[in-house]
Amino acid sequence: MTATPSHAASPGAIGLREQAEALSEAMPPLVTEAEHVASTIAQGVHGRRRTGMGETFWQFRRYREGDAASSVDWRHSARSNHLFVRETEREAAESIWIWRDGSASMDYASDFAPCSKKDRATVLALALSSLLVQGGESVAALGHGFAPAPGRAALRRMAHALIDHADGDDDAAKRGSLPPAERVPRYAQLVLISDFLSPADEIIARMKAYAADGIRGHMIQVLDPAEEDLPFSGRTEFEGVEEDLRLMVGRAQNLREAYHQRLEIHRNRIIEMARRVDFTFATHRTDRGPQTALLALYSALSGALLARKAPRAGQ
Repeated sequence: MTATPSHAASPGAIGLREQAEALSEAMPPLVTEAEHVASTIAQGVHGRRRTGMGETFWQFRRYREGDAASSVDWRHSARSNHLFVRETEREAAESIWIWRDGSASMDYASDFAPCSKKDRATVLALALSSLLVQGGESVAALGHGFAPAPGRAALRRMAHALIDHADGDDDAAKRGSLPPAERVPRYAQLVLISDFLSPADEIIARMKAYAADGIRGHMIQVLDPAEEDLPFSGRTEFEGVEEDLRLMVGRAQNLREAYHQRLEIHRNRIIEMARRVDFTFATHRTDRGPQTALLALYSALSGALLARKAPRAGQ
């Protein structure tokens, strides 16, 4: 049985837990779907746990249930009313940071898809978090101000961040659908889920910035089938999602070939850079089940975690 720390949980922590639990009850469709998707994948994969020992100090974090008493930094804790644990770089590097694009373009859902891109991306993010937690990993939502954590509490935090908080959609719109330029530990693992329809130069610049810190990334491009196929014919009006733009076309089918070429060029530029910086890249359409995309993403992430040797001081 896990020992409970002697100090009482802070009112803020209790409030956050109650909010997260209320969220899970109030928003069952996405959470339930994510758990179902994760369970179908979990039957074919096996988790693993690691000690997380390391040499290089990364940061202090609050004591959590399950932490060993020997990990408490008593000198730092003496300056506060809370207990703090020293988190080493290796422990931080073995954590996974997940970002789901919350910008306006992700709200798009055509008549050819069962859900919006944002809903599908949310399901993928939560289902992946569930699988990782089952495997003993620590997860966090990038850009939401909390460190990666293990266990079911981490899943409730993820649900709170991605559904209730809505990923800070106003800020996401200002960023142009780009993941935040947030400092994460060297050699950390990032999962980026977006339509990646921002200008390719901006996406590439952000990838280079992450790679320069030794960060490994895994990218899933989520697109609506209408965005992939441009199936419209005849007189069609196109409206901008993030900008107030309108375009009336007499014969939409005449745009199809040029549109496909531009989309392919855009995607290939991102894929080429992903190869150069050792990121993985995959696409997913919202008219297809999420299981295949989740399995591919989890397999790529698991392979990277297993293959990675912990960095030593000076490397």
